[in-house]
Amino acid sequence: MTDFHRIKRLPPYVFEQVNRIKAQARANGADIIDLGMGNPDLDAPKHVIAKLVETAGRPRTDRYSASKGIAGLRRAQAGYYKRRFGVSLNPDTQVVATLGSKEGFANMAQAITAPGDVVLVPNPSYPIHAFGFLMAGGVIRSVPAEPTPAFFPAVERAMQHSIPKPVAIVVCYPSNPTAYVASLDFYRDLVAFAKRHEIIILSDLAYAEVYFDGEPPPSVLEVPGAIDCTVEFSSLSKTFSMAGWRMGFAVGNERLLAALTRVKSYLDYGAFTPIQVAATAALNGPEDCIVEMRGIYKKRRDALIESFGKTGWKIPTPSASMFAWVPIPEKYEALGSLEFSKLLLEKSDVAVAPGIGFGEHGDNYVRIALVENEQRIRQAARNIRRFFDSADKTLHNVVPLSKAG
Repeated sequence: MTDFHRIKRLPPYVFEQVNRIKAQARANGADIIDLGMGNPDLDAPKHVIAKLVETAGRPRTDRYSASKGIAGLRRAQAGYYKRRFGVSLNPDTQVVATLGSKEGFANMAQAITAPGDVVLVPNPSYPIHAFGFLMAGGVIRSVPAEPTPAFFPAVERAMQHSIPKPVAIVVCYPSNPTAYVASLDFYRDLVAFAKRHEIIILSDLAYAEVYFDGEPPPSVLEVPGAIDCTVEFSSLSKTFSMAGWRMGFAVGNERLLAALTRVKSYLDYGAFTPIQVAATAALNGPEDCIVEMRGIYKKRRDALIESFGKTGWKIPTPSASMFAWVPIPEKYEALGSLEFSKLLLEKSDVAVAPGIGFGEHGDNYVRIALVENEQRIRQAARNIRRFFDSADKTLHNVVPLSKAG
């Protein structure tokens, strides 16, 4: 009864091993500082909550809603793209509301993937970018995650050596988990690549508003002609701290969005109407809450860099996203990211996400999420420093002696 085809195609969920240890530690009374899951701890904006309360219980709002989103919400998302990116979208044909960007991505995979179709996916990457296609019967070919000049020779090789020819390429900038940010020049080259090879671009832009230094991250749809071959996914989860509300969007190519809409029409009736109305208020409302969110995450990022640096663990400074993508300290590299994450949890009461959960090329890293306040981040650093300071005496049976010296 357990040999189900799609379940067999999924690898073990490595985060569950860390979650199990975390839950047991908490049950035993430990104060775990959880920097693992990218689950925003900030409150949703007050005016958005007020709109939800105002709308709930009104006549007809308890009925099934529109699967592709109510018209006002789709207009609001089109308005956001026009203000933020200078991109004009038809809200009737080029915008679809989704139950978070994760659901939209998974259902797009169902819509465009035939059994055996090849999709180019960054490694490391957010799990749904690969597993959505695996569950749809597709095949994944890994490509680099970092948007450097080396990216395009690598994806050209992937095109040449993949049979059948890949149908789509996935990108995610600002990236989860790596925090890489792409330039508009990179996107121009990406669109040219996609058109040359006649493949689809699927862009995950969930962290568009979580940036700290320099220019705001661009959208691939800013490139002229990108809409001919692109669907881009975004979300209110991070921008407005509305993760549990499950409200996201797919925008872009009409034909691809029509396919997504058709799949969704068989699977769901859309989000609860008051949530859609409140999401509309978020997109059309004041942006001071976004600026405040950005400032909070920047202060947490700076606290992380400074306090963890004092432990001897150097944290690369992310310019965007709510994550730091951090090499495992050299002394512990031999453990790999899962065992190191478990050790960190057991010895310092600090949870991080093992990089192996985002692909095999992430195994020398852990992802640290900025989901605790500055005081808690500094406490995590103190806990880790105590662990590091005592490790040489206590971990000879865990860390190879050659690494512990």
